[in-house]
Amino acid sequence: MSDAMTLPLHMRRNGFDPVPELSSVRDDEGVRKVPTPFGVEAWLVSRFADVREVLGDPARFSNARAMAFRPAGEQYSEEQRERARAGNLLAFDPPEHTRLRRILTPEFTMRRMRRLEPRIHQIVQEHLDAMERAGSPADLVSAFALPIPSLVICELLGVPYADRDDFQRRTGKLLDISLPFERRAAASQEQRDYMAELVAAARAEPGEDMLGMLVREHGDDLTTDELVGIAALLLLAGHETTSNMLGLGTLALLRHPDQLDLLRKEPERISATVEELLRWLSIVHSGTSKVTTTEVELSGVRIPAGEVVMCVLPAANRDPAYISEPDRLDITRGDLGHVAFGHGVHHCLGAPLARMEMRIAFPALFERFPGLRETGTAPQFRSFNVVYGLSAFEVAW
Repeated sequence: MSDAMTLPLHMRRNGFDPVPELSSVRDDEGVRKVPTPFGVEAWLVSRFADVREVLGDPARFSNARAMAFRPAGEQYSEEQRERARAGNLLAFDPPEHTRLRRILTPEFTMRRMRRLEPRIHQIVQEHLDAMERAGSPADLVSAFALPIPSLVICELLGVPYADRDDFQRRTGKLLDISLPFERRAAASQEQRDYMAELVAAARAEPGEDMLGMLVREHGDDLTTDELVGIAALLLLAGHETTSNMLGLGTLALLRHPDQLDLLRKEPERISATVEELLRWLSIVHSGTSKVTTTEVELSGVRIPAGEVVMCVLPAANRDPAYISEPDRLDITRGDLGHVAFGHGVHHCLGAPLARMEMRIAFPALFERFPGLRETGTAPQFRSFNVVYGLSAFEVAW
């Protein structure tokens, strides 16, 4: 059975591109009701303006109500569900979401991120040194794209980097929709148990990392379950997204040598390059589901209250009504307000950190290995993952 026959429509891609059927939904209908692997139907919202409207209005499009839907196979009690969602910003609407986000926002300001910048440079150079010592060819995913964001988020949170293989294994299961719900749920519980141990250690002896800061400054405002949920979400989001952008972004630039040449000649374009790669690749297929709290109308389609809505970010970021020649990778565009990091109250909290890591890592990689190229071994795309990317990508220099 092919991926196209088994994957949900919003996750289907041809390499870098959303499949033509997704583009047709956007250009012809805008909104379409489809089945999902979770036993409920959902309305796919695919136009840029509609996606911004949905993401920008938590009163009519609720994250919290989406949590009420139980995937096929779920056996959690209500108490277990409440504990599992505690601290997960994506599972709440304002004002609960506002309270959690206000606590975390200071840790992700540009001023705080700049304090990390020298360490990120060092981490990138150490991994490039290791690649050079090991010699060509190399798997860019395991040698560069995955370990750098993992180490950064481990240091930021206070997670032992020695544990990375275990948490990456659990994360891989958690985000793989081809696995039965029971296996994904077990991986999620393992991850929470692990984070609970780290939270207990931080409560006993808070360090200088983010967990230590949260305990020192907000230990009375946050429950242990909330601390566990916050740490688990940041750990998952902090390494999965940026690592896949580094791997897939490198492949995109190698396959668009005119754009890579322009970046080499004009390195000041790196920020614009990062934004264009974010838009063009849109590695997060949909973000979290929403549930309508009232009847709404999008692109002339009426959606009743109580319905699941999913935003198709790759289709929205390639909407010709939003940007000209949307299927072309063009690093001269600059930042045109894509929705790769979401929009509104749930806009990605870690976006400044992700941008900084990419602005440092891409130029360093291409400067160290000016002859970087594909080896001819086909990269392995991760089709069934909530975060799109590459599981393996062999390069030479």
